[in-house]
Parts: sequence; structure tokens; C-alpha cells
Amino acid sequence: MAIQHLSIIDYAKCPLPVPPLEEQTEIVRRVESLFSQADAVEKQYLAAKQRLDRLSQALLAKAFRGELVPQDPNDEPAAELLKRIQAERTTLTPTRRQRNQSA
Repeated sequence: MAIQHLSIIDYAKCPLPVPPLEEQTEIVRRVESLFSQADAVEKQYLAAKQRLDRLSQALLAKAFRGELVPQDPNDEPAAELLKRIQAERTTLTPTRRQRNQSA
């Protein structure tokens, strides 16, 4: 990189402080340790995310099978409920022909 008013000789004259080798080694050791910890956290995150995805699928499957809550023996079977709803609809809602005749 060149700056017009600074030459390479000017750069060479500038002091560049560098920590002692022992300190550099310690810095590298700490950075590598932190990267190792970050990798471990990332692995834990990915494993937890995978478990969560499997748990969500299992939860949905149980919900569709009706296994999330215990079955109440006093509950009306779905087939009977549907028949009752259909019967109520026919008694409450006039057919098109009945609506047209009354108008």
C-alpha cells in the first residue's frame, strides 16, 4: 500500500512495537482456547437445535394421534358429534328452496 507523501523508507523508520515472544505465545494460546470454546458452544447449539426439531415433530405427531391429553370416557365420539352438528344445521338453516319460497 502506498501513500504518496510516505515512502517505504519512511515506513521502515517507524517503530513497530511487538510484544515479547512469550507474550505472543500466551496471546495465541488464549485465542485458540477461546476458539475451542466457541466451537464447543456451536456444537452444543447444533445438537440442541436438532433435538428441538425432533421434539417438535414428535409433539405434532402425538397431537395428531390425540396422545397429548388423556381421553375422557365421558367425551362424545367424533362420529356422533358430527351427526349431531349436521342434524342441528338441517333444523336451523333453511334450504335454498325454502328461502326462495319465503321471499
